[in-house]
Amino acid sequence: MASAFSLNGGLSGLYPDPDRPSALQHVLVTGAAGHIGSYFAQHHDPVRFNLRLMVRAEDDPDRIAFLRPFGEIVTGDLGDLESLIGHCQGMDAVLHLAGDPSPNAVWSSVLENNLTGTYHLFAAAKAAGCRRVVYASSIHAVSGYPTEVQVKTGEPVNPGDLYGVSKCFGEAMARYMAEQEDVPAICLRIGAFQPLEKARDEAALPLLDAFVSHRDLHQLIEKSLAAPEALRFAVFHGLSNNRFKRLDISDARALVGYEPQDDFTAENPALRDLRLSENSSGHNLRDQSQKSGLREEVPA
Repeated sequence: MASAFSLNGGLSGLYPDPDRPSALQHVLVTGAAGHIGSYFAQHHDPVRFNLRLMVRAEDDPDRIAFLRPFGEIVTGDLGDLESLIGHCQGMDAVLHLAGDPSPNAVWSSVLENNLTGTYHLFAAAKAAGCRRVVYASSIHAVSGYPTEVQVKTGEPVNPGDLYGVSKCFGEAMARYMAEQEDVPAICLRIGAFQPLEKARDEAALPLLDAFVSHRDLHQLIEKSLAAPEALRFAVFHGLSNNRFKRLDISDARALVGYEPQDDFTAENPALRDLRLSENSSGHNLRDQSQKSGLREEVPA
């Protein structure tokens, strides 16, 4: 199954010209009090995005007070379709981050929050006339693949836990909404979202192939929200420019111009001095002993 499609069938060079000014987008952010949502709120470009920040009614007002300078705060419940429709009214796009974020989540929780809640969100976006949904999927949608396999976006989902199963549902829902209900959607399979300082901790080595820095994921979210209208559906992998990547990020580079800035191996003290980006073996065309081509004289 293709991992992306557009109105005109062509997918190369879709991302907007960076020198062309973008119109202000009104964006509903669900899960705005979470790690990703709050970072996006605090670092978004107010010239490009006007935010409505959805938090839960049970969130401590003092804990979310820091969000007030960054957008309109509203309370919402993924189980309440009517309230979600109201929150989606007047929005150009939705960044859907809310749900149970735990890989150890039990079925009753992922059913309520990640399946029913995601269905309600997409239904509300359609009812309100939103022009795009950016859905926070996860690396767990494909974590069932062997660790030596670099997963590409066009390969079948292969979840390694029930949380991953719920993210597969979200991706299928996004595809359905894009193809059948005229609600364009982009799914981001997000890796281990961590500050860059975390990569400098020797104990963080297990994040080697799944790390995505705060600023890199932020860039991918902004580029996905601003994706050209012709891009109706896509799955992008949200990792930094790590020397070793569990997920292939080439689609995000090609379709929305994603250019991650960080590399786990260049930051981690146990790996930095190895200079892996320079010293890893591979097919090095600058090395004449490895250069491809005919080795013998061939008569004309």
